[in-house]
Amino acid sequence: MRGSQAIGLVAPLLRPFFMADITIVNMQLPLYMYNMKLPSRRSPTPSSDDRKGPTIRAVPAITRGIAVLRLLAGRREPLGVNAIARELGIVPSTCLHILRALAAEGLVGMEPSTKRYTLDAGVLTLARSLIRQDGYARASQPEIDQLAARFPVTAIALRVIELKHMIVVAISRSEGAARLQVDVGSRFPALISATGRCLAAFGGYGERDLERAFRGLRWDTAPSFETWRADVAATRRTGYGIDRGSYIRGVTVLAAPVMSGDGKMTHAFATVGLTEQLKTGAATALGKEIKAAAERISLRIGGAHQKESEG
Repeated sequence: MRGSQAIGLVAPLLRPFFMADITIVNMQLPLYMYNMKLPSRRSPTPSSDDRKGPTIRAVPAITRGIAVLRLLAGRREPLGVNAIARELGIVPSTCLHILRALAAEGLVGMEPSTKRYTLDAGVLTLARSLIRQDGYARASQPEIDQLAARFPVTAIALRVIELKHMIVVAISRSEGAARLQVDVGSRFPALISATGRCLAAFGGYGERDLERAFRGLRWDTAPSFETWRADVAATRRTGYGIDRGSYIRGVTVLAAPVMSGDGKMTHAFATVGLTEQLKTGAATALGKEIKAAAERISLRIGGAHQKESEG
């Protein structure tokens, strides 16, 4: 399993352990969340990008097991067998067998008094191994630490999971009195906010696929597709993206792409701060700093990819 695929599977399961909220003094709001419009239970029609990839044969047992884990990861309260089966459209007896198999592996646990299921600590073992193996997260930490030290922001390093999601893999927080907080493992739609503008500009995706994904996003103050396209063009010119309150009112997000050896965006750096603390001049200076940091890591990642291919 590739690293990006592993992160895409494990990170969403950690939400009960690493809550993806922002904290502004004593107020909490969702920052990076599952904010795509809810799909139907039917399998989605594949995009042109999906159709270009290799044929993936369905394995129902694995698909259902992952669906159970994701459902439990997205709920704050434990769920019973019937509730899980009803939500996922699975026969209750089949659902029970899946839960017992997952429990045997330590991935889910049952509360004896209520007979309800929740995630168990086994997912943390997977996550710990994943984080240990993630060279990008380790290399990025000094860069985002510097950003958080110089500006009143929370700085984060992210991994791109195709045109689907981005995962927070490293984080550094400002020491300011008013700060925003987001945790490792947070997952959010790939095209949302400033990071999404970067992916649209540097990810190599077609216009039709971008528009399809854009239409499914949920914003605090949603831009039109035409406005968003203009923002993407500006991101391509400057080398960094900016979102002033569109995703979350009163919050400014800046981001820059981290590129692989083949010239495609595979990772990103981003900062999240209060708009009041990031006036135009400060935001411009921060954008340039993020771009420079992303370029330094791009060189390291590109060099690593080149060595691997030569080996």
